[in-house]
Amino acid sequence: QVQLVESGGGLVQAGGSLRLSCAASGSIWGINVMGWHRQAPGKQRELVARITSGGTTDYTDIVKGRFTISRNNARNTMYLQMNDLKPEDTAVYYCHAEWGARGTDFWGKGTLVTVSS
Repeated sequence: QVQLVESGGGLVQAGGSLRLSCAASGSIWGINVMGWHRQAPGKQRELVARITSGGTTDYTDIVKGRFTISRNNARNTMYLQMNDLKPEDTAVYYCHAEWGARGTDFWGKGTLVTVSS
């Protein structure tokens, strides 16, 4: 089992920045890919960014150049630096981990990001 706890959400004005953190605990040795997903009201959850254990990153087009995902394996923590935030970035942001050979999914409970115009 893996436990994921997000922090760092809040209210920010458009153009501002926030940094989200995801602390992992439990059987973290088996984590392969970690990522951030988000779900806006009335919309489906979508992938924002992900990072492999080796540090390879991938972003959805709408956040490229504005968001940066990183991972500190020594601290068992993943981050999402979000710059130039837009009202359309408002959503609950979820931490995700893919674990083991079967790619078992683990999710955090989410942290709310609200961007005001």
